[in-house]
Amino acid sequence: MIRSFYQRIKLFSRNEGKEFYLFLKDVIGIYPSNSRLYDIAFTHRSASVTDSLGTPINNERLEYLGDAVLGAIVAEFLYKRFPQRDEGFLTQMRSKLVNRTFMSELMIEMGLDQFVRSRKIGNKAVSSIYGDALEALIGAIYLDKGYETSRHIVVKKILNVYVDLNKVEEVDQNFKSQLIEWGQKNKVEIDFKTSEEITNNKNNLFTTTVIIDNETKGKGVGISKKVSQQNAAHEALKKIDPDL
Repeated sequence: MIRSFYQRIKLFSRNEGKEFYLFLKDVIGIYPSNSRLYDIAFTHRSASVTDSLGTPINNERLEYLGDAVLGAIVAEFLYKRFPQRDEGFLTQMRSKLVNRTFMSELMIEMGLDQFVRSRKIGNKAVSSIYGDALEALIGAIYLDKGYETSRHIVVKKILNVYVDLNKVEEVDQNFKSQLIEWGQKNKVEIDFKTSEEITNNKNNLFTTTVIIDNETKGKGVGISKKVSQQNAAHEALKKIDPDL
């Protein structure tokens, strides 16, 4: 029933679909079993089609799923790649790798941007839509092939091929500085409130809350005051600009 439902949804034409699936095979090493998942993964909400009930069909749900799968894969990848680095470093590296703009750049480098269907144009498309589609693609792979295949593709076909970790590490991603700069530019008062507690393991744990115009916008936890502030600032920035 589900299969026949998706077959009634026309996204790619027959020729477009064949070219798309073969290109996917070349880039990520698999040919879709459930091709409609991949069609939907590359359909932005601005180019939605609707089912018989008027429900829009686009990649937002797959993007949600792919975001969670990607986060887990990248966290494990970094944990194994950098066994001597602390939680703060791993958190910042993960943030850089799953950053929406960075992922959009990956889509373009992989050549998959040409298949994304969207009616939006301008800088916003470059910074967001392609990154959304990459997350949705990972969600489609997860549903179609399972977690192990998803992990293999993200690590072996994407991170190891298209990402220079040394360059990523060098990128300055000081979220606290970015937030303070945003506050100064927009004449908004920003306050960082940090508390410290001792855990059962007798380790220090810091919690920072970001307050913007008397409203809590971000909360972060870390093994140092600096890490907790960076995590809180990052959460606040994502609420201000979802592309960060």
